[in-house]
Amino acid sequence: MRILILEDDKYIAEGLSTGLHQHGMVCDVFASGRLGEEALSAVSYDAVILDLSLAEIDGMDVLAHWRHKGMDTPVLILTARDALPDRLAGLNAGADDYLCKPFALDEVIARLHALIRRSQGFSQTEINFGQLSLNLNSCSAKLDGHPIELTQREWLLLQLLVTHPQRVFSRAQIEDKLYSWQQEVESNAIEVHVHHLRKKINSKIIRTRRGLGYQLGEEP
Repeated sequence: MRILILEDDKYIAEGLSTGLHQHGMVCDVFASGRLGEEALSAVSYDAVILDLSLAEIDGMDVLAHWRHKGMDTPVLILTARDALPDRLAGLNAGADDYLCKPFALDEVIARLHALIRRSQGFSQTEINFGQLSLNLNSCSAKLDGHPIELTQREWLLLQLLVTHPQRVFSRAQIEDKLYSWQQEVESNAIEVHVHHLRKKINSKIIRTRRGLGYQLGEEP
């Protein structure tokens, strides 16, 4: 999962980014509303954490602009504006959830998971694919009931394919989900992740679509 964080407080932004990374998420962080608008137009994010007090453009204006353009990415407002009129205005402007500062990181993560599950059409935290079981909350997988040791990016790739079983992802699209803009991507990185997943699960778990990319393969 790739998350866009728009937060003008450097320490809060760093804390969020570090905490979400430890829970298997890839994050891009901006303090500017204008940069945030450009980021969401350039990358397919799974969710956005939006502060309302941003540089250049107020967070409410950013949200209104996104929704006016038809962008349906789930948005969690995270702000110090805790008055009821502010909460109602944020939700009525198109936010999917509203959380006031100070906050607990675990609650932010739980709300993000819930937003992303709903946006992808899943009501349960666990997805089964044959003998493979994925827990979307704990970012863990089991095969025949036995835990599979996965790196963060192996998990992200596996989760991406299992939650979109009919879709073919190009290498560029997979890179967008597995790496933030601050991280370098080796030329063969995706092929390496695919190889490791095939080795840890089975050789047919991921199908190569020549000239197109990768797709979920056969049930283990």
